[in-house]
Amino acid sequence: MYTLKAVEDIEECACIWKKYIEASSIFDLWDIRKCFSDSFQRNNDFLILENDGEVQGILPLSWIEESGFYSFFPGESWSGKTWLEQNKAYACDNNAFQILIDNAPGPIHIRYMCANSLYFNESLTVDEINYHLYPGEYNYSFDQYMQKFSGKSRKNLSKEIDKFYAQGALIRYNKLEDIDTLFEMNLSAFGEHSYFTDNRFFNSFESLIKYLWDKNMLRITTVTVGEKTAAVDIGTVYNKEYVVLAGGTNPEFTGIAKLINFHHIEWASNNKFDKIDFLCGDFGWKERFHLSSKPLYEIKLHTAKEIPLEHVKDRTGTYGC
Repeated sequence: MYTLKAVEDIEECACIWKKYIEASSIFDLWDIRKCFSDSFQRNNDFLILENDGEVQGILPLSWIEESGFYSFFPGESWSGKTWLEQNKAYACDNNAFQILIDNAPGPIHIRYMCANSLYFNESLTVDEINYHLYPGEYNYSFDQYMQKFSGKSRKNLSKEIDKFYAQGALIRYNKLEDIDTLFEMNLSAFGEHSYFTDNRFFNSFESLIKYLWDKNMLRITTVTVGEKTAAVDIGTVYNKEYVVLAGGTNPEFTGIAKLINFHHIEWASNNKFDKIDFLCGDFGWKERFHLSSKPLYEIKLHTAKEIPLEHVKDRTGTYGC
């Protein structure tokens, strides 16, 4: 017989996540999610579906009070939108997933869900497009990757990038003080539309950076031109994937983003990473750089259905803690 439990205690939620959510992506790590959970302090509702005592599915939810809906844990919302990608529910089959969705404790809006053939139903719609590159498709050769561009485009790009090197452009790595410059440039470029205007998100990102730095997983890439900082990006490497998390550019150096993005691709190719993830949003360059794309999905339901399942609060630590 199916039963549905809702777990709220954060320590119990941590045990459930670590036991059942496969850590294939950097975004699957509990400690990454916790950087945001600690700052946003949402009320959590991890739905656990069981059948005769065996876990059949898990849907980790957080209540976003200011928006009036549940989102995927940890609910790191800014202006009604969450940021963390590659969200995954755990379910043994499509039926289990549907039961979890149908029994959400209130309205839900879950974004950036990974495609999974088991989970397609009428609730899923395309949210945004993720852009990435597989260096192995180009035999881990940056030069071979560049052949995707027309001869004219390669010539123009080389001319634009060589201009910066002629002005003394240099690339340095892992200078923690450059993080402050990244925040400043991002805020200057996006103003009130920058995630970092929300202190909760800013503090979350500082915690994320500290965690990655302490684990030797943080890569800071900085381009300087003469005495000035022209661009700063931060990324991380996990499971042979290089993820570019955030960045900022100095508007004085128009086109510098091309230099740093090509550098990411060349560096990842030289290190034979399986994948470079540039996250969602084209921002006017990703398709032109011949990146691969895949849709991520959202579930948006204004009201939950009522199905006669036992819905109890469980804080007893019965999931392997």
